[in-house]
Amino acid sequence: MNKKLVGIAIIAAAAIAAGAWYWSRPAPNEKELVLYGNVDLRQVALAFPASERVARVLAEEGQQVQAGQVLAELDTRGLRLRLAEAEAQAAAQQQVVARLKAGTRPEELAQARARTSAAQAEADLARQQLDRIVAVQKDSNGRAVSQQDADAARARARSSQAALEQARQGQELARHGSRREDIAQAQAQLDAGNAAIALLQYQLGEASLKAPVNAVVRARLMEAGDMASPQRPVYTLAIADPKWVRAYVREADLGRIKPGGAASISIDSQPGKTLPGKVGYISSAAEFTPKSVQTEELRTALVYEVRVLAEDKADVLRMGMPATVRIAVGH
Repeated sequence: MNKKLVGIAIIAAAAIAAGAWYWSRPAPNEKELVLYGNVDLRQVALAFPASERVARVLAEEGQQVQAGQVLAELDTRGLRLRLAEAEAQAAAQQQVVARLKAGTRPEELAQARARTSAAQAEADLARQQLDRIVAVQKDSNGRAVSQQDADAARARARSSQAALEQARQGQELARHGSRREDIAQAQAQLDAGNAAIALLQYQLGEASLKAPVNAVVRARLMEAGDMASPQRPVYTLAIADPKWVRAYVREADLGRIKPGGAASISIDSQPGKTLPGKVGYISSAAEFTPKSVQTEELRTALVYEVRVLAEDKADVLRMGMPATVRIAVGH
């Protein structure tokens, strides 16, 4: 009997305590929605676009870097030698193009005319000799000149005439200058050389790894002497702005918030202080779905991602830090 009375008394005391807590608990604030989440921000992995040995690594973990700041450099000695070679080849080809565009020099034209005159004189002499041999052979009825000498004179005359024609064609080519096709080919080769120079200069510029935005170095993954490649990041950076708190809201409260709504953010390391913020993103899909077909009771178990953008001018928020978000909502 005493044990039963003691049990009844304990149950009664628990019921009284529960009732007292229920009636004395603070009324829910209908003007704000309290969510719990973690600070998040964007990250970027930086790698060199070429495979070469790392010469210098300049930034440390936790260091704040500015956009355009050089963080690491490759060994560029081989690249500079290839660039010098390409520039020398392009300079030589530039002279070829200039020579072809300038055309024939006056001295070369004079040489061509002189060769034509000499060939003309040789052809005239061969023709005169042939005419005399033919005349003597005719007058002597073939007895004073052999047929062999006559054939040789005719061959010399034809050869001299061909040499004259060749000299005339050479003079004409010298007068016209270079062909347009030759100039175009030389120019194309020069353009290819200049493109190779531009590529090497671009690669030389990419040998310096620069911060794309203002950020904080999260991880330094390579050291001087390591072999860099496009697949191996040298740094991982955390972008300082924007920052947001990733939280989750129940489906029942989803209609109470909207993008752009005012919010405040608080963290455990600074009790009593808040950071201003605003709702920046509300997911259109549930993060957790208990069943493919929802009952009315289970719908309230769905949660949706909410990102609350933070104005963190003092840079107190860190990635992964727990945070409490209070979002202003209407009645």
